Amino acid sequence: MDKTAVEKFAVWARKKLIRDITYKAGLLGVTETGLSEPISESTKDIQLFDIGTYQYTELRGKEISQRRAFVNEISRRARSVDFSVAFKEVMEEVAYTWFNRLIAIRFMEVNGYLPSRMRVLSSDVPGKIEPDLVTHPYDWDFTFSEEEKEQIKGLQTANKMDELFRLLFIKQCNQLHNILPLLFEPLSDYTELLLPLSYTDPDGLVQRLVHDIDETNFDVARGGQIEIVGWFYQYYNSELKDLVYSDLKKNIKITRNKVPAATQLFTPNWVVKYMVENALGRLWLEGHPDSSLRSGWRYYIDEAPQTEAVTVALTDRRASRSVANPEAIKIIDPCMGSGHILVYAFDVMMDIYQSCGYSQKEAAIYIVNKNLYGLDIDQRAFQLAYFAVIMKARAYNRNIFKADLHPNLFAIRDADILTTDLVDLICDGAAELKADVASIKEDLSEATEYGSIISVRPVNFSKIKDRLNEIIDELPSLYSTVVKDDVVPLINQAEVMANLYDCVITNPPYIGSNNMGPKLYDYVKKNYLDSRYDLFAVFIQRCAEMVRDDGYQAMITQHAWMFLKSYERLRKVMLSRDLVNMVHLGTKAFEEIGGAVVQTTSFVVRNTYLKHYKGVYCRLVEGTTQKGKEAMFLAGKNRFVTAQDNFADIPGAPLAYWASPAIFEAYKQGQLMEKVVDVRQGLATTNNNLFLRYWYEVDKRDICFSATSPEQSIASKKKWFPYNKGGGFRKWYGNQELVVNWYKLGQDIHKFHGIPMDYNGAPVRAKQLQFKESATWSFVSSSYFGVRYSP
Repeated sequence: MDKTAVEKFAVWARKKLIRDITYKAGLLGVTETGLSEPISESTKDIQLFDIGTYQYTELRGKEISQRRAFVNEISRRARSVDFSVAFKEVMEEVAYTWFNRLIAIRFMEVNGYLPSRMRVLSSDVPGKIEPDLVTHPYDWDFTFSEEEKEQIKGLQTANKMDELFRLLFIKQCNQLHNILPLLFEPLSDYTELLLPLSYTDPDGLVQRLVHDIDETNFDVARGGQIEIVGWFYQYYNSELKDLVYSDLKKNIKITRNKVPAATQLFTPNWVVKYMVENALGRLWLEGHPDSSLRSGWRYYIDEAPQTEAVTVALTDRRASRSVANPEAIKIIDPCMGSGHILVYAFDVMMDIYQSCGYSQKEAAIYIVNKNLYGLDIDQRAFQLAYFAVIMKARAYNRNIFKADLHPNLFAIRDADILTTDLVDLICDGAAELKADVASIKEDLSEATEYGSIISVRPVNFSKIKDRLNEIIDELPSLYSTVVKDDVVPLINQAEVMANLYDCVITNPPYIGSNNMGPKLYDYVKKNYLDSRYDLFAVFIQRCAEMVRDDGYQAMITQHAWMFLKSYERLRKVMLSRDLVNMVHLGTKAFEEIGGAVVQTTSFVVRNTYLKHYKGVYCRLVEGTTQKGKEAMFLAGKNRFVTAQDNFADIPGAPLAYWASPAIFEAYKQGQLMEKVVDVRQGLATTNNNLFLRYWYEVDKRDICFSATSPEQSIASKKKWFPYNKGGGFRKWYGNQELVVNWYKLGQDIHKFHGIPMDYNGAPVRAKQLQFKESATWSFVSSSYFGVRYSP
């Protein structure tokens, strides 16, 4: 895939769309600064707007209601934010809505997935600019009213081909609503009114999309992948992401509407395969060890050799899985983004179904309806994940659009639709039902703020859904529409959030607690005490809660939780289950991130605990590129096998998987340094230019190398004394190059800081340990621990 071309187009397209949509809004008398009213010459059927040009803007028929809806949406948002902010939010949403639809149609037309099998944005005729949609409008499976036929004829006669293209493009989008309703919503709303589309403009969206990005990038038959929509999404958000991180430098925190842009990071394809194969694939192979599927999963890691007791326990577990039905397997990505993990899980599930004798056609339907589940806080990501999963199903079943599909994917929404009146109408006095609905309403009251880290309490979801099905046709039309379009999806979302899963696989967002908005900060501090320091750690804890017994949790996260003291309690939780394997990636695992900003690890955990269980740990931190790390993994380099119980022998239980048996034994049997020595930070002058010198910069006769106590230092009447300041990495001995002005026990330093001579604290710490033998090391080390003897 040509990522450079994709990135260039996506970044440009966002600017272009927002600029053009904003211009069209201005023609309707709607700008960032306010709203214009129709001029006095307007009538009920025709509205005129004076926008400062020689010609008024004229709206007729449904265009009037569309503009009204547009104005109402901005005004609704402006009740909680500034009008200009509300205006920009709507411009952004309309832009990404059309961007998603354009990318989706381009993918479908290239692969022949459109119901008509014809081209909407391009032509089957090489070199032809005019889309086949425009050339042959009546060859499509469209139903035209007589009025529309006259309109088409008039546009053709007047050679208004862009207007004709726009009319037919909207017609195509409305038709696609029938097969992809969650992406192509009916276009009778204001987004249609704001559509800025031209195929004749060489610098327009259509021509740039068709000509700047080779269609082989979309064509599955020629190596293209549905994952391209995810890359479009990431690059589309790149400037928003830069803005968010620029704001962080100004102490502007990451609030709800900024989370998607700040945290979207496309997971490397090979890491996705590693997680899915070692979670979902392992789940299946446990019960079907003789399956030939193992040979096709390149990133699967075989179980480490175990003790006899562990082997017996694993054998018993596998026996219980031997009758597993693939239709019963449930996989969820609670941070699904554009659906990358779900798409590969689809492929692995297809392998499993086919090994059981299912056809590709029937398996594709089962996978969509029964196996895959997904959640995301971002509506646009949800749309692309939904599209990606359905397109993957289409690749296996050409009649998938005729099937009765019920994808279990959700853009997380709040429960504010559950008003008191509506709840009373639904429950009709049934106390138990009302309590269950009230529980959902409470749990999801701020769902768009906290997303899938919310733990939804189990209730009788079946009873609620039965009640909704029972009354939906009996309700007044207004309530019936609300129940069908809003309440039913909300209850389904709540059930997905409350359920347990065989596999939870995700790449969660990374947001440090210092960068969280105040509401999110308070929520995780209250509900996720063991993991509150970063959102990725919160998701580690939450995902562990979503896995059923014997199920699998697979994630890629920052590696901080493996080592830092602040995550010690989280490690204790994680090590109470079997850590099956880990790929320790370190820096540069994501090719889009430069330098050592993000250090990551990917791991697979089974929700059981077997004492003395041994995991496999792949150390890839030395790899300097994404491809280099993958090559190391496939070559089986730097693999360690250790029992996770060993980690508990080291204080704080860091995941020091590379430690030798001798080191673990030393910690287990030996005495810790902290029991026999004091660990302290020593003197910090805070003005090294004034108080420190290299030993060769001063008169050697004024240096005392032999003092072993403060009294001897005073008696020496010398000014300069040896000083340990860390320096570069060095083991055992050395880095003794500096001397410090410690004349009369540092009277100049004390005077400089305005502290009495008997003071013992920062910056003149640990006076009682001065002039004693010691083991020293640098405060910060980027590689290995280098301790040095200081006489």
